[in-house]
Amino acid sequence: MVNDRGTPAFQGDLSDKAVTIAEALKGAGYSTYMSGKWHVTPYKVENPDKKNWPRQRGFDRFFGMISGAGSLYDPRSLTNENEYVAPREGFYCTTDFTNYGVQYIEEHSSENPFFLYLAYTAAHWPMHAPAEAIAKYKGYYDEGWDALRQQRYERMKEMGLVKPTWALTPRDSFVAPWSDTIADKAWELANMEVYAAMVEEMDKGIGQIVASLERKGELENTLIFFLQDNGACAEELQWVKAQPDEKDLIPMQPGELQTLMVPIITRDGKPIKVMKEAWPGPPEGYTAYGLNWANASNTPFREYKHWVHEGGISTPLIVHWPAGISEKGVFRNTPAHLVDIMATCIAVGGNEYPSTYNGQSIQPMEGKSLLPVFADDELDREAIYWEHEGNRAVRMGKWKLISKASKKKSFLWDKVDELALSDWELYDMEKDRTETQNIAATQPDLVAKMADMWLVWGKRTGIVPRPPR
Repeated sequence: MVNDRGTPAFQGDLSDKAVTIAEALKGAGYSTYMSGKWHVTPYKVENPDKKNWPRQRGFDRFFGMISGAGSLYDPRSLTNENEYVAPREGFYCTTDFTNYGVQYIEEHSSENPFFLYLAYTAAHWPMHAPAEAIAKYKGYYDEGWDALRQQRYERMKEMGLVKPTWALTPRDSFVAPWSDTIADKAWELANMEVYAAMVEEMDKGIGQIVASLERKGELENTLIFFLQDNGACAEELQWVKAQPDEKDLIPMQPGELQTLMVPIITRDGKPIKVMKEAWPGPPEGYTAYGLNWANASNTPFREYKHWVHEGGISTPLIVHWPAGISEKGVFRNTPAHLVDIMATCIAVGGNEYPSTYNGQSIQPMEGKSLLPVFADDELDREAIYWEHEGNRAVRMGKWKLISKASKKKSFLWDKVDELALSDWELYDMEKDRTETQNIAATQPDLVAKMADMWLVWGKRTGIVPRPPR
């Protein structure tokens, strides 16, 4: 995302041939606000290039992080409007991002519409949450990840989220059965308890946003989207601690900026510890809940963030808009994609997507407005395409074609047609959304057709599978 790989599609920065939702909605008279994580331009400590910071990309107000991750208590790249700032005493990302979002809503003039992008870092690692929030979940997950997967699967079937014919995927082969003697069960449980606390703190924050809209009389006619950017994350933190200088062991002074994703010590002088050296929750503990709990979080799907199986890309989209959606509390099963959020905002905002902006030709939108889905109509599209770190997929109707990236090969466009011969998996998503029955061998013509569709899309958009690092 923020690494320059030498091609226009992988330049590691926001393109000047694209617009943000904030820039697009400016043309319809919207005020635009953002609070939270940005992570779409390189983070530099000294003399940062701010051309792609939020205030330069359409947002009237901004508080949050320029970089992608860090302590929830003391994040690097914390920024207020257009300048780096140190966290206030008692800072916690979820709380402060919420507070600024509420402030923007309450200070907004009712004479024009507004767009707010609230990008929480929860529940991204590290596992950080207030002690009182964690305490509520003590013992909640003591039955372990196997029981949790089964309980969630049964509840999903009861709710109608999962068809009974969609089999629960087997436990990941790299995850030990909970019943085995695991020496660090207490540590594993603590991670899941903190993760749950992080999610609840986020949920409380969303409640505060809703309450602020109610106070202004704007809730009924405000379109709210809630979604995640990927499936559960199986990453585990790795940290090679260099021999610290003496100055690194001196607690930071009030107002001093944090520049490290994983610092050496906390602001009150406690040494930072990572993964199983640490205990999740407090500022000095840097842990992730890893593969074990990610496998449970992704019930009933396969794989995780980074991959394009359902466990990597399938996330819920919750939409609330009483003035614009007649039905309440119902499911829509039409596949959609993140690119559709832009198209929907343009449709609701009542303006045209720009063909030029700041003197640059702008690439056309890839997405489709979701307004027909809100009305329970069909969405007219040929297919949805994915590429992430070389992993590829295309969804056409009920069919989904997938190929996991080779870790051994780097494809360039002069050899890209070799991808048509690579290992593809094919699934019928109506019968088998959990992707347990690969039917590619029985549908060679369909595999060839969809693989060719992916290649056409990839060439048009500049995708280079497994680009050279």
